[in-house]
Amino acid sequence: MTNPAHQPEQAAVRGLLRAIGEELGGPVPSEWKAAIKAVPRHRFLPERIWLETGTGTYRPCDLQADPNRWFGSAYSNVPVVTQINDGREPDDPADLWPSSSASAPSIVVRMLRDLELRPGMNVLEIGTGTGWNAALLVHRLGAGYVASVEVDPEVAMQAWASLNAAGLNVELVCGDGAQGWSVRQPYDRIISTCSVRRVPQAWIEQTEPGSIILTPWDNPMLCWGLLKLTVGRDRTHGRFSPHSAFMLMRNQRQDLRIFRDVVHDDHQPDESHTTLAPSQVTGDHWEARFALGLKLGDVWTAWDHEPDIDGVATRLWVATPDTRSWAAVDHDGGQSNRFTVWQHGPRRLWDEIEAAYRWWEQHGRPQPERFGLTIIGAEQWVWLDQPTGLIRTLP
Repeated sequence: MTNPAHQPEQAAVRGLLRAIGEELGGPVPSEWKAAIKAVPRHRFLPERIWLETGTGTYRPCDLQADPNRWFGSAYSNVPVVTQINDGREPDDPADLWPSSSASAPSIVVRMLRDLELRPGMNVLEIGTGTGWNAALLVHRLGAGYVASVEVDPEVAMQAWASLNAAGLNVELVCGDGAQGWSVRQPYDRIISTCSVRRVPQAWIEQTEPGSIILTPWDNPMLCWGLLKLTVGRDRTHGRFSPHSAFMLMRNQRQDLRIFRDVVHDDHQPDESHTTLAPSQVTGDHWEARFALGLKLGDVWTAWDHEPDIDGVATRLWVATPDTRSWAAVDHDGGQSNRFTVWQHGPRRLWDEIEAAYRWWEQHGRPQPERFGLTIIGAEQWVWLDQPTGLIRTLP
């Protein structure tokens, strides 16, 4: 007989499985369906979470104060922020930013499915987070086959408590995920729940030929894409796929701001004009942004939708992470297809973006699946269609 106390939870799990299936375009694989039923997501969330307001900001939601909203969020097919500002309360609410989260369940299942797991495989997870992903892995593989590395001590402790309460045996290590966890090598699979801009060499060294490495991808232009690599004896290679966005690995992230780090009063930019709309390389043009990010590598953008400048309705800023070069592209708010460009520094960044955009169009506007990455020794490069179609060597 069904325990009436469990009925709301079971109904929520069924609803979540339907939502995941709709997102994936088919039913959830039976092994992961069983895991999700056995390992409820809400049991791995902290009592305080942060939810999007719809305006790009977040506000807290506490289990005790608003249990219905908290529980509903736990079983929605959306990411849930579980930590802000690396665990420190911001002095100004406007400076609140997510630093750890529970990923959307559909991307969790998609990545687990793409790992192509088999019984007896040894798996390393990079980025424990709430511990739910590790819990699903243990349910699938059994005790003794999963290790997980988490960089944040507070997050690691909470994940350990949740896993322990569920009676699940995961070797949880607090450390730098870029270093992997050599104690249990070699691994048959490595799965990262944080994005990278370069694949850590330790991950290659701690696997063996035939192993799979699955990691979200990031570049300063856009965090969007998933990289699936197959490890070989002499080289490691694989392709990208779209529709994933994860927080950047902490030792690779940067905190750059236009007026604090990039633009200074003594800069004298050059003026020119362009017919390429800034919106074509930003906003919802995900495929273009992904391709330009791979092509350019070290260029990032930021919008200013309310610049205090006469005749300018919006301004797109473009800059390099080394802060030496920048560009600004202004739109007057009308129907004009001519935009004013300001460029400063040794590189003409908007010229580079225009050239990269033309390259993307000339190659048939390739989607992420046409791009790949190859690793030989310490060298890594991205390519189009085939490994010989070199786009850029990673620094």
